[in-house]
Amino acid sequence: MDFGIGIATSSAAWKTARRAEELGFTHAWFFDTQMITADCFVAMGAAAMKTSKIRLGTGVLVPSNRLAAVTANAFATLNGLAPGRIDFGVGTGFSARRAMGLGAMKLADMEEYIRVVYALLAGETVETMVEGRRRKIRFLNPEIGLFNTRDPIPLHISAYGPKSQALTAKLDARWKCFIQDVPGGIGAIESMKASWSAAGRPAGDLYATAWVCGCVLAPGEPADSPRAMAQAGPRAATLLHRAADAEQQGWQNTMSVDHQGIADAIAGYCEMARHFEPPDARYLFNHRGHFVFVKPEEQKFVTAELIRRTTFTATEQELKQRIEALRDAGWNQLVIPITPGEERALEDWARIKDAFG
Repeated sequence: MDFGIGIATSSAAWKTARRAEELGFTHAWFFDTQMITADCFVAMGAAAMKTSKIRLGTGVLVPSNRLAAVTANAFATLNGLAPGRIDFGVGTGFSARRAMGLGAMKLADMEEYIRVVYALLAGETVETMVEGRRRKIRFLNPEIGLFNTRDPIPLHISAYGPKSQALTAKLDARWKCFIQDVPGGIGAIESMKASWSAAGRPAGDLYATAWVCGCVLAPGEPADSPRAMAQAGPRAATLLHRAADAEQQGWQNTMSVDHQGIADAIAGYCEMARHFEPPDARYLFNHRGHFVFVKPEEQKFVTAELIRRTTFTATEQELKQRIEALRDAGWNQLVIPITPGEERALEDWARIKDAFG
């Protein structure tokens, strides 16, 4: 089983990637959320120069935020810095779009974007929309070696619903999604396996990556300890942000959570969110700190139960049991996002990784 990390992209993200490589992690995924974190391609370039083995990928890129030609060029440039170690993770958008007051983009538009990116990387002349008109574009002189279009760049699609999972299978892509518990993880991969089979793909060709957030608790440590709040709290808080988005913007959520035991926390946050400023863009404050820290104003709603319900926050032994169940269900990679300032968590998760060889 592969183990990767998620990085809240910063100008110093290469340090986290290099330490992860030293500890034996196989992948480093860089957030592409322009209004919340730093630029992923700049940071991945630095990491490419400071590492030699770990794979570097976008986790995940949102097509509406970058021209396809620019993305293809960026990947080819990275592929020159770290040949054969680059991954293209892509999705229709959650954090990166909601932080700008937008819902998810259309699945068909993402498919078209992927087509253009890979056609360019393959050296083809491709027709695409540029400033409202269909135009033919291609890399004009890749043979002079300014970037690398030779080594393959695998595609990883973030997919939750049946349509996006069907697209993943259609494109023979690798698959990734967030999970928050073992039953949900098993249900998700069974759904993806069905889509994979329906597309006529061999079962053994599916590569599935589960993103899980959490904190490796010491014996007797509560799930809302300061350390757990810092490491797992940001993920738990996204459930609150989603609830406010659903109420105020009508944006559909991709993951469902049983609200028993956490309904008061969700209701309290939504009530507070109704008063965020400015009134015509409450999403700005709602998504402040999204997935990277817990806002002081929301900390009282990020309860121990909310953390337990939405993250892999447990003792080392219990986490090993959960991951074993995921591996046996068919998951190929586990990704643990590292919150800024909590890089010490790498050592904790490395111990768990080592238990799986």
